[in-house]
Amino acid sequence: MSDDDLSAHPIFTKHPYPDAAAAAAAAGRRQLMLLKDADLIVAVGSQLRMASLSSTAPKSYKTLHTPNLQFNIHQIALNPSGKLLAVAGECQVGIVVLPRSGYARLVPETIDCKSLQIGQFHHAAKGSAPIAKIQWHPWGEAGSTLMVMTEDGKLREYDISSDAEEPQQVLSFVPERKSKSFLAEDASEREVASFSLGQGRADWGPLTVYTVMKSGDIYAMCPYMPKNASIPSSYVHSLECFVSAKQEFLAQSEQNGSSSSTRNLSLLYDYQHKYISALIKQLPPGTVFPASSRSVPMHPPTTLKAKPARQGPFLLQPAPRGLAGSDGGDATDIMYVAFGSDEDADADGDEGGETGHLGVVLVASQDGKVDVCLDVEKVEARWELGHAKREIELPMLAVYETIDLGLITTLAGQHTLLQDNYPAFLADPLHDDTVYVPHAFGVHSLHLGPMLQTLSAALKADDEGSTLTSTLQRATGASVTPILSTFSVERRCSNPVVAVVVPNDVYVTYSIFILTSAMRITSIPLNLRSAPPPLKPNLSNVPSSPAKTSAPVASKWITPRDGPPAYVSLLGSTPYTPPECLTRTSSGLPINPRLSLPPSPVKGKDFMLTPDVLRYLGKTVAELSAKMQEVLLAYRASEARVVIQQNEQTRLVQKCAEMEALIGKLRGPQRIQTEERFARVKEEQRALHARLERLLRTLMDKASPELSEYETKWFAELKRMQADVIGSGKYDETSLLTRARMLEREYERLLPGLRALVEKEKARKTPQPSLGVSQAFEFGARSNIEQARISKMEDELVKLASQLEISLPRPPSEREG
Repeated sequence: MSDDDLSAHPIFTKHPYPDAAAAAAAAGRRQLMLLKDADLIVAVGSQLRMASLSSTAPKSYKTLHTPNLQFNIHQIALNPSGKLLAVAGECQVGIVVLPRSGYARLVPETIDCKSLQIGQFHHAAKGSAPIAKIQWHPWGEAGSTLMVMTEDGKLREYDISSDAEEPQQVLSFVPERKSKSFLAEDASEREVASFSLGQGRADWGPLTVYTVMKSGDIYAMCPYMPKNASIPSSYVHSLECFVSAKQEFLAQSEQNGSSSSTRNLSLLYDYQHKYISALIKQLPPGTVFPASSRSVPMHPPTTLKAKPARQGPFLLQPAPRGLAGSDGGDATDIMYVAFGSDEDADADGDEGGETGHLGVVLVASQDGKVDVCLDVEKVEARWELGHAKREIELPMLAVYETIDLGLITTLAGQHTLLQDNYPAFLADPLHDDTVYVPHAFGVHSLHLGPMLQTLSAALKADDEGSTLTSTLQRATGASVTPILSTFSVERRCSNPVVAVVVPNDVYVTYSIFILTSAMRITSIPLNLRSAPPPLKPNLSNVPSSPAKTSAPVASKWITPRDGPPAYVSLLGSTPYTPPECLTRTSSGLPINPRLSLPPSPVKGKDFMLTPDVLRYLGKTVAELSAKMQEVLLAYRASEARVVIQQNEQTRLVQKCAEMEALIGKLRGPQRIQTEERFARVKEEQRALHARLERLLRTLMDKASPELSEYETKWFAELKRMQADVIGSGKYDETSLLTRARMLEREYERLLPGLRALVEKEKARKTPQPSLGVSQAFEFGARSNIEQARISKMEDELVKLASQLEISLPRPPSEREG
């Protein structure tokens, strides 16, 4: 779908009430549009609109009727299953059940949808804290875990499938004020701007929540998992291996001596081991590692009563630099990016996988500053242990660079407009090294690929630190590209960007959709990029140690010639890299930002040529001229490279012709002469060998022509031993060979009988099975009955004998022994 088709779509009709339009342009996080497969969802005021981009019917949209949600919508978020839509206003949060896929064929323009407000006691009451950000947890069971962060530092987790009023868990990133204490702190240090979930494969990253305050302080809390989670089994096993390795390393360190820090670490790792052991027990029986991973329902362990500790503020080393002409501004958003695919991790499996994924933390500020920080020290799980006295060590982030989006230069002194600026981050769904930054004056694109590839290659090749240091000195920064500009130089105002969407569906072209507060849509098609080849670190400028210098392999037949190589290429050893100005448009982004200016308030007003407009036009012409000159120089450099490659190709053809002539000469008459010479040498060698043999025999005959006495006795002893072993004749029964054969036949004859005796002896020694409890009980009961009958019969015999006056001996039961 083209830009013209989208701009004329009725779904982008402005709201009839001016209050809703003013609310959309107000400061704060805005995300009023998203894509569900090929369905476009737009929030206009308190109204939700939905249209299908793949439909061939005339342009139309459906309005979702949600009577329970009567507030201006600022943010919308789609859950992982695509069935629930979370909407947030300034202080309220709600859930909408989206219609099924056949909604576009319905006749009514309004579709009734189930909707409900979330946590009305916490978010809908008077004086509730404003909503900072809403996000669905990717590991929530059935995709029903919604996280709501408010500016007072409370992160509430709601499970829509069980309870929509009370949160399942509450994480507090702002400690309660103590009544008897006084701290001279700024209000921005206690207001949360945004949060982000960590990432990782075999560490505590996925169980970490990062938060940035408006003052720029960064905090983290770990471990955190939803109350009803669905976690991959492979991650649980990997985390167990990670914790076990930490404990083993600490045990080896304690052998050299124990200190308070090692004891505190031992206690911490014991808690971590208990936590992961509780998760392991929740795995289904038979789940082994390594095996195919599957999502397993889990719950946070209840054996650990301590709460996760707030870690921070992070130390930013070195301190981020400020922008020229800026007094600073509040932080607005934070994002954790993990660079590296699963294929990279599989390829790095033999190397430990430490460099397969690089963690990068991005922090945006109101003045257009973006700090790029490397997560070099991974956050680990910690708990609030009041009885354990541990040294407080603040976590650290390595500040790699500070990016200037150029907003201060664009505004040209109108710094008051930055107060309503709220830059945010949006990750590209297809390329994890691309991040889009929408703000009040347009959209910028950050391409982190070259920087992170260089760092990854340096980390893989680094052993002693020299390689990493030299690579960091030569590494380039992130590539910043302005995509859209909404600032009007003439009227000195702007329409803030309220939504940025990048489709991830086969039915929608890979492009970027940008929506402004004036409901003006801009569509820019993007190009799919192939995976770049892995970069190898340039070690030419790094002195290698003697242990790492590989010695040349000595050939058995050919001795290398000293001196320069036989052939030196004109192209050099480094591959050709096209100039950046020629590859800048490979992603599809425009060279100059597109304009989406606010409409003129007065219809039919002529264009006013003001000094600001002239300066803007002069600046634009200068930039275009510089880019044209840059492209011209790059074209000439490319032509020179083509000439060098053509000359190199000519040299290669000539060298190949020389080598073919040499090979033909070696295969021709010279080869026949060489083979004949080899045959003559071989015959001469045989003749020399026979002559040497005859000479050796002659020398032996001259030295000792007859056998000595001891040699004669030795040969006689050998003959006697041969007669004893083999025998004097064919049928000699006294020989050792004949007797051994007879013994073998006798052994084979007796072996079956011996085996039968062994089996019989085993059967005899095998204990007979004893009676069971039930059988013994039955035999005992039967024996008691027979004993009673015998006693009765004895009594009758005694009575009968007394009547007959006959004396009887004592009954057997009364006899002793």
